[in-house]
Amino acid sequence: MPAPGQAPASAPGQAPASAPGQAPAQGTPAPHRNGHGPVPVLVTTDGLPAWLTPVARAAATVRPDQLSRFLPPEGGGGRQSAVLVLFGEGERGPELLLMERAGSLRSHAGQPSFPGGALDPEDGDPRGEGPLRAALREAEEETGLDPAGVQLFGVLPSLFIPVSDFVVTPVLGWWRVPSPVGVVDPAETARVFTVPVADLTDPANRAMAVHPRGHQGPAFLVQRALVWGFTAGVIDRILHFAGWERPWDRDRRVPLDWGS
Repeated sequence: MPAPGQAPASAPGQAPASAPGQAPAQGTPAPHRNGHGPVPVLVTTDGLPAWLTPVARAAATVRPDQLSRFLPPEGGGGRQSAVLVLFGEGERGPELLLMERAGSLRSHAGQPSFPGGALDPEDGDPRGEGPLRAALREAEEETGLDPAGVQLFGVLPSLFIPVSDFVVTPVLGWWRVPSPVGVVDPAETARVFTVPVADLTDPANRAMAVHPRGHQGPAFLVQRALVWGFTAGVIDRILHFAGWERPWDRDRRVPLDWGS
């Protein structure tokens, strides 16, 4: 990830001084499709808890190059996909929904990640609502999440994962009405879990993960897992631009087999 830019000053639990600059749409998300084709999927900041306002503001203003140096190919290409970055409120306050991919998968086996995957033709235009529908659909298929309880409130710029040729659009959601989640297909998902934002911002849980090939990037040591790669990079940038990041030791290194 690139060097940080300027971040808002609000922290979890503190109401910001002003609302996001974008005027919100009205309503709540509809199911991703019906018998007559795709149903419109809305993105709105209406009714968000105050602590999420800095995240919505960051999503509306952040540039792609502030998130990653790996950007989608200029001439197009890449496998269009989306992930759902879902915030909820748990016993310890704000939290994020994550899953651990099955160890038998061909791509990113055993790696903690956001729910998500490739767009289907039925999801619609990759440059329009396609990523929104794909993020909700994949989250439902992978975790059993009920999409009707999710309010989409922002979309981050699409990023590129060179090793898998995925162009990934992170879709931000508020778990307005929580629903039971868990492993739907053990062939795809090893476990589904939530991580308190307080744990993600705790300097004791932060490090730089070192890939066997020498690559390094932000990582989080939480819930008996090492969150690294694309997922950790997105979380790192959200914490920074929302003003939630706390100083941590960037000289601390951990291998990818940490904890195994």
